[in-house]
Amino acid sequence: MKISPSSTLLAARRLQRLYSTDATQRKLSLLHTLDRTSLRTAREVARLHDLLCFMRAYPDNKAVLSLVEKILENFSDRKDLRRNRESLSGSGIAGTDIHYRFHWQTAKWLYDHWPEAITIDWPEFGNEPGLDELWPLILPSPAMETLEHVSLSSREWIAALKQPSETDAAFVVRLFARWAVGDTVREKTYDDLDVPLTLTPVRDSPSRTRAQYKPKNIAYGPPETYNPSSPHRPRFGHKPLKVSSVRVDYGRRLIDLARIQMVTRSRDLYAFMHANPYDVRIVTFEAGLQFVCYGLQVHARALLETLYVFLILRNGLPVGYTQATALFRSAEINFNIFDTFRGAETSLTFHTTLTMVHHLLDCDTFIINTQQLGEDNAEALKTGAFWFYYKHGFRSRDRDVRAVIRSELARKKREPNHRSDLRTLRRLAGDDLYLFAGNPRSDLVNNIPSANIGLAAARILESYACPSDPTGARHCISAASRLLGCRIDSRLPAPLRETWARWSPVVLSLAGVSRWSRSSKRALVDVINAKGSRRESEFVARFDQHRTLRKALIKLGNP
Repeated sequence: MKISPSSTLLAARRLQRLYSTDATQRKLSLLHTLDRTSLRTAREVARLHDLLCFMRAYPDNKAVLSLVEKILENFSDRKDLRRNRESLSGSGIAGTDIHYRFHWQTAKWLYDHWPEAITIDWPEFGNEPGLDELWPLILPSPAMETLEHVSLSSREWIAALKQPSETDAAFVVRLFARWAVGDTVREKTYDDLDVPLTLTPVRDSPSRTRAQYKPKNIAYGPPETYNPSSPHRPRFGHKPLKVSSVRVDYGRRLIDLARIQMVTRSRDLYAFMHANPYDVRIVTFEAGLQFVCYGLQVHARALLETLYVFLILRNGLPVGYTQATALFRSAEINFNIFDTFRGAETSLTFHTTLTMVHHLLDCDTFIINTQQLGEDNAEALKTGAFWFYYKHGFRSRDRDVRAVIRSELARKKREPNHRSDLRTLRRLAGDDLYLFAGNPRSDLVNNIPSANIGLAAARILESYACPSDPTGARHCISAASRLLGCRIDSRLPAPLRETWARWSPVVLSLAGVSRWSRSSKRALVDVINAKGSRRESEFVARFDQHRTLRKALIKLGNP
């Protein structure tokens, strides 16, 4: 009896996580059939695509991998996809449209690579009056003179001025790119417009279907299992097999890979938008698990804490990402596995993430903030994120939250099938969670008094401002360099000068800094220079070793 395409797909999905010899042969047979047949609905096409992506990340053997890659390579040519293209819009599948209100950095990146593919979604554009008000600032002077005499809508202005082969979105992005203002003003102005863009599929445009990194070796077989035992203090003796720096040109390609993951999921991530091609590394573990580590460009770095973001790869296929905000030998972790791959190696991947951050940034304390647990995050509540982190040894310091935990655990013991309801999960998300590899302490990255430190620095800047130096930055740099016994001048690279402009008022705000030893002052110079270096992880190491600076900053922030 002939099996329908829907039944064939269902049979293949049931075998998805089975890896016996019989299951593998059956998978191959079903995949060959699915490659030749047409599915009926958009939902079935999306499920087939997710199944193929999962098998690409966790292939049974070389034959399965080869067949899956062949089907994915030609996926945009499927008749069922073309028939359901409109319904699959926003799925990130090759051959389908993507709709999102991308931030400036992503819009400019799309323009640089695929200018013919981006258009403005005018029916969704709710801020056309805001664009009308910007024309006098961004249009060339002849057009500005015409504004007083001709009444045209923004859409009409664009149609009249853009090049014949240019799209409306490409024209707007091009105008913003050449606007003679600072990068911060340009980015803020564009983002405030909240322009909805449509990215139509063209050759090599972003898709989840084909975006991957080609590893040297493939790990075949089922996902690795890992059962956390919720230890009081984790062990981090497990080191990466290899940490590899990459060339700048390859670093840019890996940044593009990360950006594609966000674009195809209709997201923007600050760290990927501002990733530094000079600070990209690949961290390799066993079983096909790798992390691409991205530092930030100097202008995007915070004054104190250091942010690194990691694209998680399984056999070269992106399966998620994580961020680590580090300082004081502690890191706040933001962990995300993409929907397609959840439940496979999530626990193992999370444990390996902590091991990696410990190894790269020398952190002995990890923090999960309330947003990751469910505060203003419906997805985290729905998935019961709190209990995932609790299972991995994270604990709350809040007395009320601990009382709710004890109550839930007692009920779970009485009723093994009990699951915390949304109201309870919201209460559990009321406090950050902590995992200490060393002794518990309070000098952690999430307790840095950044607001008070910034206010003190701003006051110093204002005190140095004068007609010849309106911001006070130049005089602050001179005073700080004299105080620390170093020379800061125009011969320094621009990123270092920018870093000293930010740090000099902080230095002048530190109580007793003039009485520091020569070695402590020299070490502070090294800390500041490291903040402006290519690899920001050097700053973390130097800062955490400078106990005098750490104490002085805490005192400055807690007057």
